[in-house]
Amino acid sequence: MKHPLLRVENLAKQYQRGLFRKTITFSLSADFEVDKPCVIGVMGPNGSGKTTLFEIITGSNLPSSGRVLVNGQDIHQVRTRERDRLAVHYHQSYQVRSFQKSKPDFMLQHAEGNSPLVHLFDEPQFNTQDGYIGFMLDFFARLKSNGRLVFLCLHPNEPYHIDILRKSCERFIFVQKGVVTQAADFASLTADPRVRTYLGALAPALEPPHSNPSLQFQPA
Repeated sequence: MKHPLLRVENLAKQYQRGLFRKTITFSLSADFEVDKPCVIGVMGPNGSGKTTLFEIITGSNLPSSGRVLVNGQDIHQVRTRERDRLAVHYHQSYQVRSFQKSKPDFMLQHAEGNSPLVHLFDEPQFNTQDGYIGFMLDFFARLKSNGRLVFLCLHPNEPYHIDILRKSCERFIFVQKGVVTQAADFASLTADPRVRTYLGALAPALEPPHSNPSLQFQPA
């Protein structure tokens, strides 16, 4: 039986404070599935839960409930040193390699893969010079063509960030106040009034570009 590349199943994460009278300070919930290789764009306000979602998908953070299946294997039941053989989290310019576990490694499974199927890029630092953006977009496309799933999380503060998402991503996820919403394409994403409110002054950049050569990102 063929498994989906990624299954985020009834996932919930809660942070609490207080010793005797516990109060929930943040709650994240997600439930979605990705069957085939693609590039998924992720957006949302700071503190909305995007990085927490990435951490849970790669096994560096434990969920309060639910599970994450990478090609059918529960990543939180895999030995910590082998989790990046299933999914890897790049936070800006470095790879996250700290992991949380609920039991000792010898009681956990070996990873069933040798190289990661899921690559999560968390607000990478795009350089507009020397063809770097084109190089990165080509890299994402090559990962997809090699059967990988790519998540690209951006916090847009320039119009070209919108164009990167438009050019490279097929599906989208918007995260706000711990709620994960899916969009099947860029048009569906931009039709969401929450997205336009979040982008504020950048909302006009959501409209299709009109043959602006500065928006043509060429590989290095």
